[in-house]
Amino acid sequence: MSDDSTWGRARASGPLLLGVRHHGPGSARAVRAALEAARPGVVLIEGPPEADALIPLAADPDMRPPVALLGHAVDEPGRSAFWPLAEFSPEWVAIRWALEQGVPARFIDLPATHTLAWEPEPVALSDEDDKGDGDDGNDKGDGNHKGAGDDRGDKCGEGGEDDADTEGDPGAVRDLRVDPLAVLAEAAGYDDPERWWEDVVEHRGPGQSDPFAPFAALEEAMTALRERYGAGGRPRDLVREAHMRLQVRAARKEFGDAVAVVCGAWHVPALREKTAVTADRALLKGLPKVKADLTWVPWTHRRLARSSGYGAGIDSPGWYGHLFRAPDRPVERWLTKVAGLLREEDRIVSSAHVIEAVRLAGTLAAMRGRPLPGLSETTDAVRAVMCDGSDVPLALVHDRLVVGDVLGEVPEAAPAVPLQRDLAREQRRLRLKPEALERELELDLRKETDAGRSRLLHRLRLLGVGWGEPAESRGSTGTFRETWRLRWEPELSVRVAEAGVWGTTVLAAATARAEAEATTAEALAEVTALAERCLLAGLPDALPVVMRVLADRAALDSDVGHLAQALPALVRSLRYGDVRGTDTGALAGVAAGLAERVFVGLPPACTALDADAAEEMRGHVDAVHGAVGLLAETLTGTSDTGQGDLRGRWRSVLRTLALRDTVPGVVRGRAVRLLLDDGELRPEEAARLMGLVLSPGTPPADAAAWIDGFVGGGGGMLLVHDERLLGLVDDWLTGVPAEAFTDVLPLLRRTFSAYESGVRRTLGELVRRGPGGTTGPTAPAAGPPGFAAEPDTERADAVLPVVRLLLGLDAEQEHAAPHDNSLAGVGT
Repeated sequence: MSDDSTWGRARASGPLLLGVRHHGPGSARAVRAALEAARPGVVLIEGPPEADALIPLAADPDMRPPVALLGHAVDEPGRSAFWPLAEFSPEWVAIRWALEQGVPARFIDLPATHTLAWEPEPVALSDEDDKGDGDDGNDKGDGNHKGAGDDRGDKCGEGGEDDADTEGDPGAVRDLRVDPLAVLAEAAGYDDPERWWEDVVEHRGPGQSDPFAPFAALEEAMTALRERYGAGGRPRDLVREAHMRLQVRAARKEFGDAVAVVCGAWHVPALREKTAVTADRALLKGLPKVKADLTWVPWTHRRLARSSGYGAGIDSPGWYGHLFRAPDRPVERWLTKVAGLLREEDRIVSSAHVIEAVRLAGTLAAMRGRPLPGLSETTDAVRAVMCDGSDVPLALVHDRLVVGDVLGEVPEAAPAVPLQRDLAREQRRLRLKPEALERELELDLRKETDAGRSRLLHRLRLLGVGWGEPAESRGSTGTFRETWRLRWEPELSVRVAEAGVWGTTVLAAATARAEAEATTAEALAEVTALAERCLLAGLPDALPVVMRVLADRAALDSDVGHLAQALPALVRSLRYGDVRGTDTGALAGVAAGLAERVFVGLPPACTALDADAAEEMRGHVDAVHGAVGLLAETLTGTSDTGQGDLRGRWRSVLRTLALRDTVPGVVRGRAVRLLLDDGELRPEEAARLMGLVLSPGTPPADAAAWIDGFVGGGGGMLLVHDERLLGLVDDWLTGVPAEAFTDVLPLLRRTFSAYESGVRRTLGELVRRGPGGTTGPTAPAAGPPGFAAEPDTERADAVLPVVRLLLGLDAEQEHAAPHDNSLAGVGT
């Protein structure tokens, strides 16, 4: 290499400092070109030094970015942090180059043992403040740090968050923290920092004559910015830079000046600065510490996106990945990829569309003064040419391609907690691969593999690892089917590490967690819900503990509401146990005893209730009614429960509720409705009870509550098919005094607004016609609900022009044909 190069001129001033933008493909290409030209003896990279032992894994064939370094406190796994890397991250490119060339690579940022011990600093700015590298250059996890994905890291390693020790105009500093690149973009005449960065870096590539020139120019710009705005005013940045300077000094002692440093561009002036060793060590003295473990974990493009909350994120990781991989003609290749995606979604997109979109993107770039079409130009071209101006298919392109759902992979040799390894074995055994793209999984529990998948997902949910969420089955409502919505997020690796305190396998950890939750549960319903989850997760060792706690709590709890809340989950557990082949004998006895206690305590508990308590009690009555039906079916044919006819005793309770005046109207109405639905009450008797309630002697508010209980929650079809009941409601409503009408109107509106639109329309037709007109001994036979006895010729005439148009009748035929008011006459 000639000493006339920028590198040759810079060697006298110290190591090669390559200031980059994290996750920038332009910076990544420039880093590789600079390293190829300089051939340093060691590469120093911004990152936690404890991860040095993990660097060789980057050369493993099974390591596929995006990945992240996960650091967590050994004694508190929830205290964690991520350092994400994509294939187009300059740090990843530097690591791979060093491994390929056999050159040592080391991380030089502040150790994770200090990073994880620091409490999060208060943030006084907005969510978009500080896109700088200021926090730790990482993506913070949970625990005492920001939630996973809340990095406040940097684009170019810029700036911090605090207000102290800043220089220059405070208002300007605030603007810098919003987006440091905005200052340079504004100076260049750009109103969009992203567009400026694309034009000057991403679309131009490394310098052909001097690969170090871009870094020298960027260092000069950052030096000017730091002279104007100070160091960002954040003590932690100063500490980090002091540690990096010490590491650079140590490397120079070992390798001389053949040292290359890859770090955020904002830190380059600080690393170039001449400071005393004692001053740097003083900044590091007395830092808090925790014992930390680090490993590689898979990452996703979606978590690299700034929209996910990642402060160092970029708007379009999928687009940047394409720019980095494309050997040539990136716009043509991108639009071809977009066309392929739209074709997969059954949209008509041809090669002609691609050609026209390429032309339009180039034209837009020329009009906007850009060296090459960027993402905004290609997006505008796709919207106009391939999406017909619609943003609906464009949203799909943005989600699948611009952001992307790529999930990285790490080799089995990467360090992991025992629970993580057991989970990986289970995933392979059950052929359940983690994917970043959300997908639905239909399970048939009669198949052993699907039953195993169900148990695994339920166990993970019990451990707080939300890989899958239950969804409604569209194909079947049988208990042998389950539908799950799966999506693997990188922070779930932290949840697995946290759950490792419960055991070394998924089964053992879920069992221990269930037993602990049973003993600490405060409400009876929580214990019954836990019993249901134990059955779903297949935890036979935890179930006896849960059942013992359940029996004790049920015996001591005298609140009927609590008992009523607990019963449905317990009964569902019996049904799930039948499907999964689990012994639920103990559950059956507890459930039957719980039902008996509800039967005895429910009538007294339904007296002297206010409106809110009465509404809550109606929900309990509905839940118990459904649970009793399932429980009776489950206990049919068993002789060891000694419970007899559960349904008969429950119906006796409902009759008591229906006839007792001290019970709120909404509960009495619901009891009558349930008896009517079960065939235990004749329609004539239901009409008689309704007539008594709607008599003039009943206060309008009480009558309205009774109606709400009787016909609320899907009772509209009952009124449609029994016009006698509808007539009673109509007569009562028209007789409500004006002063009381405004009081009952909200309740009635809530009741009838819950009906489907077709039911409301039919009821309106019946009321308009008058239900009394079709009842009585001399009334004509009623037609289908909502239809008059004779055709309405006036309404039929209104559709004649449309029918003639559909039949293709021209104007002459229309005038020649005799006028006929019937649709039959049109078809002749």
